[in-house]
Amino acid sequence: MNSLKIGDLEARLPIIQGGMGVAISLSGLASAVANEGGIGIISSAAIGMLIPDFAKDFRSANKLALRNEIRKAREKTKGIIGVNIMVALTDYEDHMKVAVEEKADLIISGAGLPLRMPDILIKDKREKNKTKFLPIVSSAKAAGLIFRYWESHYNVIPDAVVVEGPKAGGHLGYKKTQIENQVYSLETTIPAVIEALKPFEEKFGRNIPVIAAGGIYSGADIFRIMKLGAQGVQIATRLVPTYECDASREFKEAYVNSKPEDIVLIDSPVGLPGRAINNQFLKDVSSGKKHPVSCPWQCLKTCDYKKAPYCISLALINAAKGKLKNGFVFAGSNAFKATKIQSVKEVFQSLQAEFEGNRLHDIFKNSLQSMQNRQKVPV
Repeated sequence: MNSLKIGDLEARLPIIQGGMGVAISLSGLASAVANEGGIGIISSAAIGMLIPDFAKDFRSANKLALRNEIRKAREKTKGIIGVNIMVALTDYEDHMKVAVEEKADLIISGAGLPLRMPDILIKDKREKNKTKFLPIVSSAKAAGLIFRYWESHYNVIPDAVVVEGPKAGGHLGYKKTQIENQVYSLETTIPAVIEALKPFEEKFGRNIPVIAAGGIYSGADIFRIMKLGAQGVQIATRLVPTYECDASREFKEAYVNSKPEDIVLIDSPVGLPGRAINNQFLKDVSSGKKHPVSCPWQCLKTCDYKKAPYCISLALINAAKGKLKNGFVFAGSNAFKATKIQSVKEVFQSLQAEFEGNRLHDIFKNSLQSMQNRQKVPV
């Protein structure tokens, strides 16, 4: 595999670990991925739930927990560490401020269009440009909108783009009717986004890497999607059943024990469809059972907690802690392919071996085709 360059950052392998909240990808998983040559990502979503008595001051708890996790990751690795910060977070700018202050190598933002840039990031990009910024988009239209807005309002542009397809886990930026439609597949969207960003590459005189995400599970997937022009991939699902993942063993075993029919689409209280592993909690919700919601802090702007059948942040933190009777597990479309819990190192070795096998097969196939074409040419 080629390395992944984002400005002056260079990861030895073109793999970004997807940010998974709540408390699934923290310093443990992020540092392990960074140590293997990828880019490790800490998810800031409801991260304050790690702090005792968080409900007394959720906002302060979020800032403290995020700062702690970035520092812990730095103690464990000299590799590249970033933070995933959802645009939909009520305290989005707080999280951005902490990430920049702690000198995170990059910030990835989705669950909304990151148009308005916090002052601290503007200053950082104009003066030092240390913390890179990558929006998550689901279409070329969204990518163009973000880049045009940043160019006209700030005279800067994002450093790269993550294109997340409909096979991803967790909250999805698609309508349910779009998820199985090939028009919205990565195979269609990646080339379109690359084309949409060409004018900005020319104007600003630099490469803008496009990172593919959503349903990428194997080295074969990486090889296939990079042939379409993606310069890197974001992988989450395959890294959950690892020893270093910050979730409980019960959470990881939900992946290992899942079957294809267990992977379902749900309606999240935040107003988006999501992909998860079905369990009794979700079956109860689907049948109309409600879990009382006592909201200490409206963590997501789009959550109508007064009408919600359950608190999604509480359900996810319960799952992360292994309390699956009171929560559920988000997962990508390929979660059922997990067969065991292993180390991040083993996963990366498998990904590289799978990628190389597909690369060599492609070279052989092209060579054979070339020979056949030459034999058909009349003398």
